[in-house]
Amino acid sequence: MQRLSEYRVMWVMVFFDLPTNTNKEKRAYTIFRKDLMKDGFTMFQLSIYVRHCASRENADVHVKRVKSFMPNSGNVCIMVITDKQFGNMELFYGPKEEQIRPPCQ
Repeated sequence: MQRLSEYRVMWVMVFFDLPTNTNKEKRAYTIFRKDLMKDGFTMFQLSIYVRHCASRENADVHVKRVKSFMPNSGNVCIMVITDKQFGNMELFYGPKEEQIRPPCQ
C-alpha cells in the first residue's frame, strides 16, 4: 500500500468576492456556495472554501468542476497547495469583543 505523502496530498482553496446588490446576484452567490458544498468544499472563512484531495490529479478534477459553475460576475480565485503547505499555515484568532447592549428605553 502506498503511503500518503504530505507533498502529494493537496488542498483546493476557493476565494471569492461576488456582488450581492440585486436579487439575481444574490441568487448566483447562493447557488455558487451550494455547488461548492455539494462538491465537498467546507467553509474556511466567509468567502474561502477548502477541499482536501488525495492527489494533484484529484485536485485538478475539482478545479475543473468549480470553473464549470462559477458565476458570470465577481471575482473567484482557485489555489491548489500541498498538505505540507496547508499545515504550515498560521492562524490567529483575536479576542472576541464583548457585545454592548443598548440601554432599555
